[in-house]
Amino acid sequence: MQVDTTKMSSRGQVVIPLDMRKDIREGERLIVIRNGNDIILKKSLPESALWSEKSLSKIWSNKEEDEAWKDL
Repeated sequence: MQVDTTKMSSRGQVVIPLDMRKDIREGERLIVIRNGNDIILKKSLPESALWSEKSLSKIWSNKEEDEAWKDL
């Protein structure tokens, strides 16, 4: 696991550190998930498997998931 820091610009832009973005191409979509104070950035699914924000929300925003992750 890699850990690094970055900061947000006044326009809401965040730079992903170079060594963490080596397999992410320019223009590639990323999924941003917020759960309380946690913000998770994931590489997007292939175009053939795109999910809507609503369906992702159903998967990631539920009490069972919150309970499973609360002590981590």
